[in-house]
Amino acid sequence: MPRSNDAAAQMLQEFADLLAIAGGEPFKVRAYEKAARAVAGSPTDIADLDEKGLDAIPSVGAHLARKILEFLRTGSVEELEELRAQVPAGVRSLLDVPGLGPVRAHQVYAELGITSVTELLDALHEHRLQHLPGWGERSEANLVQAVHEAHTGGARIQLGVALGLAEEILAGLCALPRVRQATYAGSLRRMCATVGDIDLLVASEEAEPVMEAFCTMALVARVLVRGDTKSSILTTKGVQVDLRVVEPHSWGSALLYFTGSKAHNIRLREMAVRAGQKLSEYGLFDADTDRLIAAETEEAVYARLRLPWIPPTIREDSGEVEAALLGELPDLVELRDVRGDLHTHTDLTDGIATLEVMVAAAKARGYRYYAVTDHAPLLYMQRMTTEKALEQRLQIRQLEDAAGITLLHGTELNIQPDGSLDWDEDFLAGFDIVVASVHSAFRQSRDVMTARILRAVEHPCVNVIAHPTGRSIARRAPIDADWDEIFRAAARTGTALEVNSSPDRLDLDGDLVRRARHAGAFLAISTDAHAVPHLDNMRFGVATAQRGWAGSADIINTWPLGKLRRFLAKHSPAPDADQRR
Repeated sequence: MPRSNDAAAQMLQEFADLLAIAGGEPFKVRAYEKAARAVAGSPTDIADLDEKGLDAIPSVGAHLARKILEFLRTGSVEELEELRAQVPAGVRSLLDVPGLGPVRAHQVYAELGITSVTELLDALHEHRLQHLPGWGERSEANLVQAVHEAHTGGARIQLGVALGLAEEILAGLCALPRVRQATYAGSLRRMCATVGDIDLLVASEEAEPVMEAFCTMALVARVLVRGDTKSSILTTKGVQVDLRVVEPHSWGSALLYFTGSKAHNIRLREMAVRAGQKLSEYGLFDADTDRLIAAETEEAVYARLRLPWIPPTIREDSGEVEAALLGELPDLVELRDVRGDLHTHTDLTDGIATLEVMVAAAKARGYRYYAVTDHAPLLYMQRMTTEKALEQRLQIRQLEDAAGITLLHGTELNIQPDGSLDWDEDFLAGFDIVVASVHSAFRQSRDVMTARILRAVEHPCVNVIAHPTGRSIARRAPIDADWDEIFRAAARTGTALEVNSSPDRLDLDGDLVRRARHAGAFLAISTDAHAVPHLDNMRFGVATAQRGWAGSADIINTWPLGKLRRFLAKHSPAPDADQRR
């Protein structure tokens, strides 16, 4: 079952959002946001904690601990209910609009009286937002598309949420005595950044007991459809889950069919037709005699189509079939290939765990090396100083001897609107790894933003550009920049581009990963972890890199330490294409 931490963190984040909409003090908004992250990232289930235990969680404190206890005991918080009453429901719905956020939701409410998505659409149609402080034609145009998607496109679920829910349901189904195999399919198996609903597949000779168990699970809010071999439910989280039960002998063909994508399946069916065969979820058959040719495994079906097995993450009809026919499918990076994490945080800035705790967690995951990259001074709310950075460096050197893992002292710099960075070159030269990223002024013009990022890419001390597009899935659109020019510069200078593993980001996405590789740039898959549980997000970054056809040779944190250190020393020649093989 889900931990109480998640529900409490959601409550605290709602507090923060409503305070921001209501024009609350920024420090109070940040306090709730930090507490939400701390509670979500705590390794301890807060359901077992008293007020003292909650108070001990970093960034919570006695005041918020009492609110959390009230929430755990009653399911609500009186002060939150009062805050909800102050903010019209329509204004709260604006928080669902990607790219708007609580501050701008408050702005359009306070200055234009907008209290619903429909009214926001009207204001955009009349070009009233571009005249507000901080807005312009471009930011208004970007929001038009975002609002349209939020208003008409239907809700989609982030990959991390969908996968967690799918695994929870599958754990219950796999415990049933007659279930032979069970897994998720659809866009979730292809590890898309968001999914519309969750598709589950079970192999069993007896479908009825499986359907009964599925439709009566505790997380079922409503049964939408119940049939002999297919049922659909709506969960208590508002997510639709579809289950199909198939005979074990047709498991492979069913899994292939229901994984998709639609375009990939069409290509396979066309190949089958040309070979005098027909392909469906029931198997690959001879078109004339209906004789079953293959069905039990995906590998068998692909083989009879004269193809090797194609990994689900690249089944998008984007060249994978052609590559398979030529024997040129990429050897995709796997989670087991990752030797270390190159972008993480501690409680020295906005993380919630100590240096010692984060390092121990990294070692427990079998990493050979681990980078600590807390924020630098220009992200003012983190209160970093030169003295704090040097003190942390000393702690890392002392800890490394006993840790049994190579520790890299790094920093995450803030790429300022003009492209300048925290600290000078002499000071930056003392770090083992330097990560740089955009944290503000996301709406600069394409040319200005491109120049801004290029300045960081070409800096002699910057090793990785983190979460390059700055996107926050379903909340903030990617920045506008000439990515091909940036990728070429990254390849030329030996600067890696990050695949940020946070399910909120997945940045770069698969398409940009592929373009970066084509330009000759290298990548780093990092978690940007602010708490121990965030380290587990590495699998999402790996899957996203796979969607961009990346192999381990493309990923700098799959390399041995010596090769990685040579890459981080940017004055050394950057690896060329031959070194990827």
